[in-house]
Amino acid sequence: MNFPALRNIDIYPVNHEEQQFLCLRDPEGFVEEQLLLTPAAFFIAAMLNGQRSVLDIQHAFAQRFDGQLLFSNDIESTVETLDQHGFLFSERFWELRDRVLQDFQNNPVRAAYLAGKSYPDDPSTLRSFLAQQFTREGAPGTLPGSSEQAEKPLRGLIAPHIDFHRGGHSYAHAYTQLSRYRKPEIVLIFGVAHAGPPAPFILTRKKFDTPLGSIETDAELVETLAASCSWNPWEHEIVHRTEHSIEFQIVMLSLLYGPNVRIVPVLCGNFENGLTPEILNFLETCKHQLEGRDATVLAAADLAHVGKRFGDGFDISENIIREIQNRDQADLQNALAGRAEAFYNAVMADQNARRVCGIYAIYSAVQVIGSAGTLLHYSYAHDPSGGIVSFASIAYP
Repeated sequence: MNFPALRNIDIYPVNHEEQQFLCLRDPEGFVEEQLLLTPAAFFIAAMLNGQRSVLDIQHAFAQRFDGQLLFSNDIESTVETLDQHGFLFSERFWELRDRVLQDFQNNPVRAAYLAGKSYPDDPSTLRSFLAQQFTREGAPGTLPGSSEQAEKPLRGLIAPHIDFHRGGHSYAHAYTQLSRYRKPEIVLIFGVAHAGPPAPFILTRKKFDTPLGSIETDAELVETLAASCSWNPWEHEIVHRTEHSIEFQIVMLSLLYGPNVRIVPVLCGNFENGLTPEILNFLETCKHQLEGRDATVLAAADLAHVGKRFGDGFDISENIIREIQNRDQADLQNALAGRAEAFYNAVMADQNARRVCGIYAIYSAVQVIGSAGTLLHYSYAHDPSGGIVSFASIAYP
């Protein structure tokens, strides 16, 4: 009997109690729990393609490890563990997926998925936590709203989407600047769909909940954007359920404005065919629909992801960090100058070897904004599993 295939999952090394493990994580969010595997168990998992049996895996293991034996009960136990946790394309997973999809589709609200996980779920505690981001080391040092406001909304903003614990000071630079301008009526947010669905942009009509209250989505504008799509912008709507890039911005917007702003949440999926006419038409529609409105365009975007955590074979060194910083700064010059296509081409010059996850969101925002900006902050943070993530905040007056 052939075993079910392993799903498309994130895998990264973890040291636990002085032992090396491989951690499995579901990028689609159907399975919330992560799973640690020994190297031997991971070998079994990696062999699961839907066409292999116990004997096939035993034979491959013996070839790979100089004739060592792998007992059938160890294989079956590992497969059962993977299946119980929802990491296999099995009947158990499809039932789980159907339940999650149905619950999400029937709910008009996109729940605060990471409340209580990445940030406090208690409103008072959350306000205190966010206030600390503005006064911590490297932050502006003052809370938003303490300076005189401009007469118009900020035209555009690029803010990180790294977790607040590592990048909160950079969020603070971005949202302090936003607070210095008049409150926009609409914030068009380009986020990153880290699950990589095969669509350039993914829409949702749902309002977004936070511990500080809900923010309404401008459903009419969303429908107008949907009408401009040559693909189905709802097909992969489920990726909005667990995606953090937009959620973290909603939390910050709630801190600044409460429920008194509307959003247009757009996740950028995959520009696998480059900057196609369909993509340009969608962004032109965004630009046209915002003309004459009090609107801010926001890109929720990190930059480079480098190191063993992200698949590189080297450790992070000072030379690596300097190289990443130099490349980031060079590419950002195009974004700062309002040259969206030049930014995209610069990042893709080496096929995006630095894994700039925000490339599509930044390109889209700059294309819609259509003007030059100012760098507010640039930094990087270490990943606990080995690597660095860089990020920046940019304002477009």
